[in-house]
Amino acid sequence: MSLTEQHDLRGGTPSWDDGGWDVPPADALPTSPCDIAIIGAGIMGSVLAERLSSQGLSVVLLDRRPPGMGSTAASTAELMWAMDVPLCELAAQIGEEVAARRWKWVYRTVRGLAERIDALGIDCARRDRPTVYLAGQKLDEEGLKQEGALHRKHGLPTQFLDNVTVNRRFGIPPRSALISDGGFEVDPVRLTHGLLDIAKQRGARLCYPVDVTSLTEQEDCIVLTLADGKTISAGQAILAGGYERAPLFLPPAFSLLSTFVMATAPGVAPLWRGNAMIWEASDPYLYIRTDAEGRIIAGGEDEDFIDANHRDALIGQKAGTIAAKVGLLLGSAPLAVDRAWAATFGASPDGLPAIGRAANMQRIWLAAGFGGNGIAFAALASELLASVFAGQDDPDADYFDPYRFAIPLAQAAGH
Repeated sequence: MSLTEQHDLRGGTPSWDDGGWDVPPADALPTSPCDIAIIGAGIMGSVLAERLSSQGLSVVLLDRRPPGMGSTAASTAELMWAMDVPLCELAAQIGEEVAARRWKWVYRTVRGLAERIDALGIDCARRDRPTVYLAGQKLDEEGLKQEGALHRKHGLPTQFLDNVTVNRRFGIPPRSALISDGGFEVDPVRLTHGLLDIAKQRGARLCYPVDVTSLTEQEDCIVLTLADGKTISAGQAILAGGYERAPLFLPPAFSLLSTFVMATAPGVAPLWRGNAMIWEASDPYLYIRTDAEGRIIAGGEDEDFIDANHRDALIGQKAGTIAAKVGLLLGSAPLAVDRAWAATFGASPDGLPAIGRAANMQRIWLAAGFGGNGIAFAALASELLASVFAGQDDPDADYFDPYRFAIPLAQAAGH
């Protein structure tokens, strides 16, 4: 029995080239205690490992797969700081000041991650992108104006553009939108591997394939028991297993679903101007971006189940629907699908991650990037937990504690 769930996390054919990934080699299990054990070596675990190892902490990463080969390999890797739940909606639920502080935390960490990637010289095809958030049935033109005003009030770089200006600037059919700066794109697996390479150079150990079956908290350490009966001792353990949840620690309000993506052949883009990442203020949502090869990548069409056979049987149909929606949005014919894939995805009650100490456990920490900004949330987790482990008293450290916000919201909604 495993500590975390086991799922078939992705199916189909992503636009990333699996054969081009230079997977970091596995290390032998440590024979002496470490400061931090991270369960999960995807994007969340890699960002944490690089940041914590930079502080001189001894780090061990444990994963049942090669690093980055779970959900990370299905990510479309749009890094936006705007959340799935609009700021105006979150402000109505938990108060404007707290909601804005949480959003500003995410904005700062997105920009901080971009600067860190560049400073470390990681070759992951990072490119800055503006974000175009189009009016839809979730936020119409008036709703976008209110949302944009709230962003600007709290120092977030957003402006409202009317439909004529959007058409003229981006070359898409007229629709009002919020335009935000500060986002970027990456190749998620290359970023993961680059971060792990740096952490390993500092002495971090990367151990796979291993399966953690239990955690036992003792007075001065946490003991991790593996499927083969071996144990590892650590000062702290971080649960960073992505969408393979640890049910004993992550509240059920953090739910799983299936999401779908299609990509055109290389060289189709650009069909709009400005190298913008485009998404709609609608439910179901639609997002669109391009990559360095000139593919158009678009996704959405989520379904409320995670059965892999059922999910993968829908890939062709969903890809066709997404391609047709993109054509309608761009005022063009439906796009020709070259690649299509599906993946397990995680949602949270407030569109924000679960980061903080596990309930009733002093040495176990959650780093669950549920919501539409998983890589941004990995950067956020690294900032928050690095401060905690450095002994810094940050008054905002519990702003992403699920027991403070997400669970009460779920309970209020009857979930």
